[in-house]
Amino acid sequence: MNTDRDKTTIAVIGGTGKEGKGLVDRWAKAGYRILIGSRTPSKAIEAAKELKNISGETLAIDGSDNLRAAESADIVVLTVPYSAHRVTLENIKDALQGKLLIDVTVPLVPPSVSKVQMPPAGSAAQEAREILGESVAVCTAFQNISHEHLKSSHKMMCDVLVTGTSAEARAETIRLVEATGLHAWDAGPIENSVVVEGLTSILIGINKKYGSSHAGIVITGIEKQ
Repeated sequence: MNTDRDKTTIAVIGGTGKEGKGLVDRWAKAGYRILIGSRTPSKAIEAAKELKNISGETLAIDGSDNLRAAESADIVVLTVPYSAHRVTLENIKDALQGKLLIDVTVPLVPPSVSKVQMPPAGSAAQEAREILGESVAVCTAFQNISHEHLKSSHKMMCDVLVTGTSAEARAETIRLVEATGLHAWDAGPIENSVVVEGLTSILIGINKKYGSSHAGIVITGIEKQ
């Protein structure tokens, strides 16, 4: 996997949403070339212009349809709602072969989004693996990070748990997480994603109960490297 930032292209599928835009902005500022993917290319192009205008910097951000973005990228990040998870993956499946997919999706089922509800595969990430096959490295990250943290300029007091299909894929994902300014922990195999995804519903419930909008998690007892 290519780790040179100025040579690595990241496609953020669903990058027109709040979480996607936050990640796009942080990776672009870290020196990566970013492609925003959307079912509606014009929305992706507009989102790219918006982010470049807001930053006031010369950032390498462009927009296109989901398939073209996935085909042109070295690494693909999926930030779509769970309701669009399967159909989006099926549409870009061929373009993902041999690549790394970082799945940010959480299987929230409205209206009870504060209740943990996992799909038959075990988690959204395990569902992605079933859809895409073993030629695609699948990792998870950012499920427990509020978009409000991503769009803010203050230091984020939240950690990111990374699960994935191989140690190499997790290491690459951890590098990308840390490029956003967050600290990442290797949380083990993709099967552990059920716990990480489930935490999102718990955090949503905590936010509602205690009047917050950006509860997160921090790992204690280990000195950060």
